[in-house]
Amino acid sequence: MSIVDGVDMPNPTGPTDPILRRLVRHLRESGKKNKAKVWLDLAERLEAPRRRRAEVNLSSLSRHAAQGSVVVVPGKVLAAGSLKHAISVAAFKFSRVARKKIVEAGGSAMTISQLLEQNPSGKGVVLME
Repeated sequence: MSIVDGVDMPNPTGPTDPILRRLVRHLRESGKKNKAKVWLDLAERLEAPRRRRAEVNLSSLSRHAAQGSVVVVPGKVLAAGSLKHAISVAAFKFSRVARKKIVEAGGSAMTISQLLEQNPSGKGVVLME
């Protein structure tokens, strides 16, 4: 419990990052409007505590994603390993080196918001943790 203006208030639950909260709200709205379950599932995963959010290495992306596929990561993409083919990756965060390696392999690294604007229906988007 925390004390605000002399009143015991419960500790906040869910993400406190205002950018992440806005993204989760936008994903829910778009998921309901376009009947796209991938956005609703992604919003739920992004609301998880930070310690439970995904950290995906490039080697995993290379191994599990096909050439030209669109992958969304509900967390951070890390630079361990190499990317052998071009894929489009959307994530909440990228390490600097991971973003560089994705672009060098001929793929694209974008934010989840950018992917949502490009593909509001969520068709062909693969969720990877």
